[in-house]
Amino acid sequence: MAGKLGSVRISPEVLATIARLTALNVPGVAHMHSALAGNVDRLFHGRGSADGVRVQVVDNAVNIDLSLIAFSDVNLLEMGQAVQQQVARAIQTLVGMPVLAVNVRIEDVVIAPRD
Repeated sequence: MAGKLGSVRISPEVLATIARLTALNVPGVAHMHSALAGNVDRLFHGRGSADGVRVQVVDNAVNIDLSLIAFSDVNLLEMGQAVQQQVARAIQTLVGMPVLAVNVRIEDVVIAPRD
């Protein structure tokens, strides 16, 4: 097919949703911390926020800040690194945008529920 059909634009809010859902699927993440939702930065081409997620789009690349509550029975460093890797992979795979940074802030820990 010859010629350009138009453009595809992904809302920063969609990026925030992808990041949030991906982070919540990482073992050890209890839930998101909602403090970031009110602190939305506006940089160049886009912004987006969802509970515990801030997304900045700069020159078609993504910066993500995540604010999490973790279960107390996990290695927090390993969990944070897993969140970084999985969120970056999800954005790159689902949207095709480069990820500049995934910053994880663990705000608190809670006791894991017993099975």
